[in-house]
Amino acid sequence: MRQKIFYAHLAILGANIIYAVNYGFAKDVMNGGYVPPFTFILFRAIGATLLFWITSYFFFEKISKSDLFKFILCGLFGVTANQLMFFKGLELTSTIHASIIMVTSPIIVSILSLIILKEKLQFSKVFGIILGLIGAVNIISDNNSSFGNSGLSGDIFIFLNAICFGLYLIIVKPLMSKYSPITVVKWVFTFGLLGVLPFGIYEINEVNWEMNNDIILKIGFVIFFTTYLCYLFNIYGVKYVSPTIVSTYIYLQPVLTSFIAVFSGREELNLTVIICSAFIFLGVYLVSINTNK
Repeated sequence: MRQKIFYAHLAILGANIIYAVNYGFAKDVMNGGYVPPFTFILFRAIGATLLFWITSYFFFEKISKSDLFKFILCGLFGVTANQLMFFKGLELTSTIHASIIMVTSPIIVSILSLIILKEKLQFSKVFGIILGLIGAVNIISDNNSSFGNSGLSGDIFIFLNAICFGLYLIIVKPLMSKYSPITVVKWVFTFGLLGVLPFGIYEINEVNWEMNNDIILKIGFVIFFTTYLCYLFNIYGVKYVSPTIVSTYIYLQPVLTSFIAVFSGREELNLTVIICSAFIFLGVYLVSINTNK
């Protein structure tokens, strides 16, 4: 059993390393003028949906008609709105900013839980929410990067993406307890693909089909590793360790992304980003403690 737990931690760590690499790869594809963000999401959704349907063949499970609307909402918030805003934001801001703002997800989920699920207020949570939001707002308003005003709009898109992802986590929770993860993600991506389709087709004329092998490999990486494989890694992790432990690995993403971005010469860190990151990390910690009592 200990060996399986060890492998589970390796799987979760591997998923977060892939996520960190994904920021730079996805940005290279979009900012290189090869694939616009919405069409890139369409490619990702088509590829991942096909892979999940193929995998689900070995785990076939029917869904209830009464749950159909919930699956549609999950597809809307978990894939369509979530991915459209994330990739558009990533196109317009730095990978470091994007990865740090995404860490606010636990804080956003906590706020939405207070509003939607009527969870009780705790002083530590309220203080954590305030700290995290201060850090996020200052990160968003920090325009010292080469993106200028575009950096601001990109940060806002990433923050809206985090809100959509928070809504998705709340809506999908009862479905995860009723169906297998493969069944849930298959239908979430199916309905999400339908939502992405008109946006992706709208920008498809902007695709530069004369791609070199490097760009093709990076697109394939995002579809297979970031979308399909990472989800399977997380499923394996949740099977042997608690969801709380899995969620804490999100703290690694800004660290790994920042290291990759600085080491590769893409971007530079500044003092404001470091201080705001500390506010967000402390806020997420305060929000997370005693959550799963």
